[in-house]
Amino acid sequence: MTQIKPGGKIGILGGGQLGRMLAMAAARLGYRCHIFCPDVRSPAFHVACDFTIAEYENEDALKEFASSVDVATYEFENVPARTAEIVSKETLLRPGARALEVSQDRLTEKKFLNECGVKTAPFKAFQTQEELDEAYKEIGRPSVAKTRRFGYDGKGQLMIKARKDVDDVMGVTKGTAAILEGFVTFDREISVVVARSASGDVAAFPVAENVHTNHILDTSTVPAQISEVVEAKAKVMATRIANALEYIGVMTVEMFVNDGTGEIVVNEIAPRVHNSGHWTIEGAATSQFEQHIRAICDLPLGGTDARGKVRMKNLLGKDILDFEQYLTDPKAHFHHYGKLEPREGRKMGHVTWVEDAD
Repeated sequence: MTQIKPGGKIGILGGGQLGRMLAMAAARLGYRCHIFCPDVRSPAFHVACDFTIAEYENEDALKEFASSVDVATYEFENVPARTAEIVSKETLLRPGARALEVSQDRLTEKKFLNECGVKTAPFKAFQTQEELDEAYKEIGRPSVAKTRRFGYDGKGQLMIKARKDVDDVMGVTKGTAAILEGFVTFDREISVVVARSASGDVAAFPVAENVHTNHILDTSTVPAQISEVVEAKAKVMATRIANALEYIGVMTVEMFVNDGTGEIVVNEIAPRVHNSGHWTIEGAATSQFEQHIRAICDLPLGGTDARGKVRMKNLLGKDILDFEQYLTDPKAHFHHYGKLEPREGRKMGHVTWVEDAD
């Protein structure tokens, strides 16, 4: 495999906070970054040596971008397939297009996970009202209707708790391809951030326990309140998925856990660094962002042990305006993403606390 040594240039598709933190981690290792994003206000531009403002469909701009870097990666999973194809013809693309193909479509993702021997919620595809009615007969309630593509943080989703809720589904999915998922009974949500290098080496971080509010991640805590058996099983599942994809980089697997049975059900995969892995910046021997850079450049993977008890909290919207309370907290690690407009629900920053383990 091709190793990219420090001093090389890394291309990042996407200019949000994840791209920003990837560029910062890359600089620490001696790499330069070129950000490609259509948004002129992209916060990742602030910390990169080069950036291109162009649409992801702009083939000429993509070719010029790709030819200027030694390896390209992405900070979000909804990179158009054509974009990935163009970039991969000009330079190394890590992770590859297969990871995008699987994760961009919830039906494809669920089928892939089941083929890996990983349990998911029961599901049924639909697009028309008639197909929805058939899916509802099979899956029942409670259940969740989700668009197959482009939904995140609860967007494009509707919970079905009563028969009357079915009548509202088509207004949410708008006639696009969708799936109906059976509701999973669980006690806690967890995620595993796992890295796989170009050479095939794999390293997983400790399992994080996540709490969501209004479908958006609120806090991630390490260690998760799970048994050692469940922790080990979750890491094995995440590793199996990464190997099956021949993945290169950091990916995250979100899961549900039933404490009574120890059963784990995989919710979804994210082929990128992830919000629930932000705790690793101060809380682990190597951050998820540095680990991603190491993996795509085929450097040795870093240590993943936690440095104690860690808690990360997202700062959404106007939460960021209370930054002084975190700056005056001697135990708080405050991160501002450089976004200027604190819209409701928008991820503006996060705070991490690290305490000694018992």
